[in-house]
Amino acid sequence: MAIETATIAGGCFWCTEAVFNDVIGVTKVESGYIGGTVANPTYKQVCGGATGHAEAIRLTFDSDVISYADLLDVFLGTHDPTQLNRQGNDVGTQYRSAIFPHDAAQEAEARAAIERAGADWPAPIVTTIEPLTEWYPAEDYHQEYWQGEGQRNPYCLAVIPPKLRKLRKSFANRLKEGAAA
Repeated sequence: MAIETATIAGGCFWCTEAVFNDVIGVTKVESGYIGGTVANPTYKQVCGGATGHAEAIRLTFDSDVISYADLLDVFLGTHDPTQLNRQGNDVGTQYRSAIFPHDAAQEAEARAAIERAGADWPAPIVTTIEPLTEWYPAEDYHQEYWQGEGQRNPYCLAVIPPKLRKLRKSFANRLKEGAAA
C-alpha cells in the first residue's frame, strides 16, 4: 500500500466529497478550507467570500490502486473546470476550481491533467494550481454530508446526482465495488 494525499477544490465540497467517496483507492475524504488568509475559518466566514479560502477536499488514497493523475482526471471530468470562481449557482472565489499539489511531482501531474482536460472542454480550463497552504478541516457536520443530511437537502439532491451519474458513465472503471448506480 502506497498512501498519498491530494487536495483539490471544485466548488461545493459536499459535491466533490460525494464523488470521491465512490472512487477506488480513495481511503478517506475530508472536507475543509484552504488557500485563504484567516486562521481557523468557519463555514459562515468562508461562504461570505472574504477569507480567500476555497471549499476543498483532502483525499487520502492508495497510489498502488489509483494514480494521482487518474484522480485528477476524475476531478476535472466531474465538475466544470471552465467556470471561473463558480460552480453552477455557487458563485465566489470560495467555489473556485483549484489543485493544491503536495510536491513537485504532483504539480507536474496537475499541469499535465489540465492540458489533457483541455481537449474535452469547449472553453478554456480555468482551474488554478495554487500553493499548498494551511489546511483547515470543515466543521464535523460537513463531513460525509451526502451520506447523511445531504440526502434531505434540496440543493444536494439537485446537484450531486448528476455528478455521480457522470462519474459512473465516464469513470466506471474507477468505481469502488458496490458504489450505487
